[in-house]
Amino acid sequence: MFAKSLTAVAILLGAAAGPALAQDAGKTDQMAMHEPEGREATVTGTVIDVSCKYSHGLTGAEHRMCAQVCADKGIPLAILGDDGKLYVPVSTGMPGDPQNGKLREYAEQHVRVRGKVLPASGAQAIQIASVALQS
Repeated sequence: MFAKSLTAVAILLGAAAGPALAQDAGKTDQMAMHEPEGREATVTGTVIDVSCKYSHGLTGAEHRMCAQVCADKGIPLAILGDDGKLYVPVSTGMPGDPQNGKLREYAEQHVRVRGKVLPASGAQAIQIASVALQS
């Protein structure tokens, strides 16, 4: 009897979850079709190792090699803009595409980045078109 009750509960939960899962799948499709508004911009700032900068206060030329090693391990790099804003690089294609490859060689250096800037919940996201050292 107990096994039959569990089976009945599982069937009811599955039936209730089906429409919700289908609705969530529809939301995912809708999100994939919506590209956020942004603006083309040029940003100047320093490429930072987000983890070391904010959890350990490590920055500067003496930290450059460490930042590159961390980037190779997947720790995100970002641009700390001269305007005080944090610019998080995001892909122009697949959302999960890593962007460290575009910034690694510039770790802990002052750069000029061109791309599409998008508002991102208190920070800024940037779809990088080009990066160059800023003198």
